[in-house]
Amino acid sequence: MSKVFAHRGFSGRYPENTMLSFQKAAELGVDGIELDVHLTKDGELAVIHDESVNRTCPGAAGKIKDLTLAELRQLDASYLYTGQFGVNRIPTLREYFDFVKDLPLVTNIELKTNIYAYEGIEQKTAALIRAYRLEDRVIISSFNHYSVLRMQALAPELKYGLLSESWLVEAGAYCRRLGVQCYHPLRGNLIPELVKDLKDHGLEINTFTVNEEEEVRRFYSLGIDGIIGNYPDMTKRVLAECRQQKG
Repeated sequence: MSKVFAHRGFSGRYPENTMLSFQKAAELGVDGIELDVHLTKDGELAVIHDESVNRTCPGAAGKIKDLTLAELRQLDASYLYTGQFGVNRIPTLREYFDFVKDLPLVTNIELKTNIYAYEGIEQKTAALIRAYRLEDRVIISSFNHYSVLRMQALAPELKYGLLSESWLVEAGAYCRRLGVQCYHPLRGNLIPELVKDLKDHGLEINTFTVNEEEEVRRFYSLGIDGIIGNYPDMTKRVLAECRQQKG
């Protein structure tokens, strides 16, 4: 059964990767939340998508790796919604875990190591997951498959997914060879041949970023495991309609 993942929280209605966005997604009753993690200058795990604050924090500039957590926390990450929902700070992964620790949610943590390696990010993330005893409620993913393997060696008990925007041939065998359980392809790459290959290898398929009703219906019909999108309210509604029609 296809599950609903809120992409950067309920980012279609609220500021992405903020506690407000996560809270609204949880209130909606999603199955999971997808978020992004970088490492600050002083070694803190910050939840933000880009390598810099330029886009999501209007009027600010600078790379996450060059800013301390205290400096980041001075910024308003409201992006498109500036002035609509008050000030929204860049959260830490610890702050997010404090929120979800008692909720029945799966968290898809994307390690944003595809531009900067952020030495130590895998160790810090694994340690925090264990501290909050969330081992059975997280999926670790990254476009940097070396980063996934580094963390897998540190925490083999976790579930892992390989993010990809490429037309990878024999993706199922590749994932199995690396010992991961999931493949996270760009929605446009989910052709029937790929879906069959992944399913034949027993892999979980979670696709991004799905914001159109017709795509939700198509992925439901294909048996895609996780649908990651900015409008989880729409995804929930359409999936409910599909299940009802199926009877």
